[in-house]
Amino acid sequence: MKLDRIDIKILYELQKNGRITNVELAELVNLSPSPCLMRVKKLQAEGYIVGYSAQINIAKLGQTLTVFTEVTLKNHRQIDFARFLAAVEKVDSVVECHLVSGGYDYLVKFVTAGIAEYQTTMERLIDMEIGIDKYFSFVVLKSPIVKAHMPLTSLFPV
Repeated sequence: MKLDRIDIKILYELQKNGRITNVELAELVNLSPSPCLMRVKKLQAEGYIVGYSAQINIAKLGQTLTVFTEVTLKNHRQIDFARFLAAVEKVDSVVECHLVSGGYDYLVKFVTAGIAEYQTTMERLIDMEIGIDKYFSFVVLKSPIVKAHMPLTSLFPV
């Protein structure tokens, strides 16, 4: 399926508000409701839309600690990466994990109840002997900019 400008605009609007009505969406993308709904269903069927979810204001629930952790592995074989990922994937407080270029291997984002929980998690990962050579932790003090949507219309101009 080749996406056009309207498909990208539909995806852009849906990622900002997954609860938008079809009539409102159609108006935003300059279509009538029926063709708009057909496009949305096709985008879902083709796997461009993989689900809908609520964005939670976690600060209203209580205090949390966000930590970005640079992780360097001892070895760099495929099995070493796979072992690390298999273990980290099971850690509930890991919300993102990125294989990166540069001076370390992974950038991992943790969200925990506090520093003690984060440290316990890291100690448990070290004790599992999953190939971690060293890690550096960066505690987030404030997040002035956090966007839940991607700039699709500028990333994929059609």
